[in-house]
Amino acid sequence: MISHDVLIIGSGLAGLRAAISAAAIDKKLSIAVISKVQVMRSHSVSAEGGTAAVLYEEEGDNQESHIYDTIKGSDFLADQDVAERLVQNMPYEIYQMDHWGMPWSRRKDGRIAQRKFGGYSFPRATFAQDKVGFYLMQTLYDTCQKYDNIHFYNEWFCTSILHENNTFQGITAIELKTGNFTVFKAPAGIICTGGAGRIYSFSTYAYSSTPDGLDMAYRAGLALKDMEFVQFHPTGILPSGILITEGARGEGGYLINSNGERFMQKYAPGKLELAPRDVVSRSMIKEIQEGRGFKHETGVDCLKLDLTHLGAERIKEVLAGIREIGIKFSGIDIIDEPIEVRPVCHYMMGGIHANVDGATEMVGLWAAGEAACNSTHGANRLGANSTSECIVWGRITGELAAKHAQERKAGSVQEQQVLDEEKRIYDGIFRGRGDVNPYEVRKQLTDTMDAKAYVFRNEQGLTEALKKTRELKAAMWKHVDDKAKEYNTNFVNVMEIDSMLRTAEVVLVGALNRRESRGAHARTDYPYRDDANFLKHTLAYFTGNGGPKMTWYPVTFTRYAPVERKY
Repeated sequence: MISHDVLIIGSGLAGLRAAISAAAIDKKLSIAVISKVQVMRSHSVSAEGGTAAVLYEEEGDNQESHIYDTIKGSDFLADQDVAERLVQNMPYEIYQMDHWGMPWSRRKDGRIAQRKFGGYSFPRATFAQDKVGFYLMQTLYDTCQKYDNIHFYNEWFCTSILHENNTFQGITAIELKTGNFTVFKAPAGIICTGGAGRIYSFSTYAYSSTPDGLDMAYRAGLALKDMEFVQFHPTGILPSGILITEGARGEGGYLINSNGERFMQKYAPGKLELAPRDVVSRSMIKEIQEGRGFKHETGVDCLKLDLTHLGAERIKEVLAGIREIGIKFSGIDIIDEPIEVRPVCHYMMGGIHANVDGATEMVGLWAAGEAACNSTHGANRLGANSTSECIVWGRITGELAAKHAQERKAGSVQEQQVLDEEKRIYDGIFRGRGDVNPYEVRKQLTDTMDAKAYVFRNEQGLTEALKKTRELKAAMWKHVDDKAKEYNTNFVNVMEIDSMLRTAEVVLVGALNRRESRGAHARTDYPYRDDANFLKHTLAYFTGNGGPKMTWYPVTFTRYAPVERKY
């Protein structure tokens, strides 16, 4: 058994920011950061475009505008007190990162630069070329090295949350290097394990971005909130799904159809390519459905993103990473020709149900970043608000968890829970028997999600997807052919598939229950937003093998009543 004061599960932006703020509260507290990858392999390094904050009020921007843009962008499902907290905290965090050595891109006068991003009424995406996530991670990781009380556990796979009387006690985890199953004990924990985007095949997420953390919380009795809201980013390249940052459109890129038209003039005349992501993705799919798309060499329908008019110098200065991605993964130099793109699974608005402080329903446990759903983003996230959310609630939850740990020591761990978890993963998975290839199950699941729970959805498709997911869940795939103890990625993959199937089921049931179109959840059989019946959050609770138990939860309004969303 390993004991600490605060356990942080996940080492992306939220996890590292939480570690720093917890460690700074009290040098005597012992902070553990537990990650299934090496820290700098966390998927946060892939964030490209920007981090939203109001920096230049003297030039016409203001916090009220950022709050309203976020709420309107959310299709009025954001909790408005949470949107306020995000906006009010972010300017401080931008300058804090600057003081810690973050190499923000600069204006000619030396001040921090900002670019346009979708859904905003002012350029407020603070950027570092087109690699903002990598530079933020490097800055936070470097800052963590200043604290002797932060301890990193690289390459540990967490499997369950230990608790008694709805109070957090610790977690169970497997050290990948040795294969040893271990208990971590602490009075406070923060889940920062990211999103669930690998439940789709065409996805911008790293292959390690599976919903292990969401599933741990779900199995421990915590609600998953608003999981039906999946963001499809307009510009994923084919066939890999790697992201072309929204910053490419922020810098002035055009989306064009096979007639050579900038088709966004029809759908969002006020914002064009910089409408919110859900609006742009739906517009792109409509263009394709109406026969104005291109055919990629793989046979997939797509459209094109044209950056050629920006000129070689500007592209090399602010989109160098994107140019490299285009050359390596599409064989296209964006300086010379447009690149083929299609909407791609990019972000989960849903996650572990948390309040404005990031506190979950369990005493002593918080959630931050994409793993959490404190309802910052409602039904649709604005680009550049996610790295902001990670940093703001990383700091908030780190401080609160540290203060909680100062006041109490860890209770004794429930031995039966540990034994039950060992049995679940070793007897149920590692030593399982079956004739179905788990990797084929994974591929069938993710392909089904691509086909039936994409930009546009309907009852028939969602019902078929749910039936298929439940068939896959019931198939004999829980077995591990590789019997090695050390670095058994086969074992890890099968545990990941276990969490993916349960999480996909929650997404599908939530999408079926929400009989309206709101934000990123667009149903062709219910094409309009229905505030009378569905202006509320979805909560899903684990029931064992019977599928999720669904309930509703109210939205917090503080200043803006819902209106029709136009751009």
